[in-house]
Amino acid sequence: MKTQNNQPTNTLEAKKNAFDKRIESIGWALFLIMSGALLIAPEGLVPDGTWLLGTGLIILGSMGIRYLYGIRVDGFWTILGFLALGYGISEFFSLNLPVFPAILVIIGAVIVYKVLTGKINWRDDGWKCWRKGETNGKT
Repeated sequence: MKTQNNQPTNTLEAKKNAFDKRIESIGWALFLIMSGALLIAPEGLVPDGTWLLGTGLIILGSMGIRYLYGIRVDGFWTILGFLALGYGISEFFSLNLPVFPAILVIIGAVIVYKVLTGKINWRDDGWKCWRKGETNGKT
């Protein structure tokens, strides 16, 4: 629970919030370092797709750390990380990967998984499962 001024009510929540801010700060720092280094690098030295590949790894790494430590994972950033990683791999290895169709398949599989495991009841919850993780009390 939080008090009226949005201060954490226990030390565990306060520690998680502080750790979350550290993860975010380190992620942004890595992103800026990588972007700057790639801009400084001579043309042709770095393969195409390196920036997207690095960006995807940084985003997914930070979301993975959040997950491991029980901190809320942001679905938007996770999807963005997978997109960046997919397009980065595609460009890096000069492949023509169907990244967008793969993302659609993943989203569909997640919906099927949630319905089959009872995490959402599609008829009752509808699109609420995509807004703020609402599941009408289901976990």
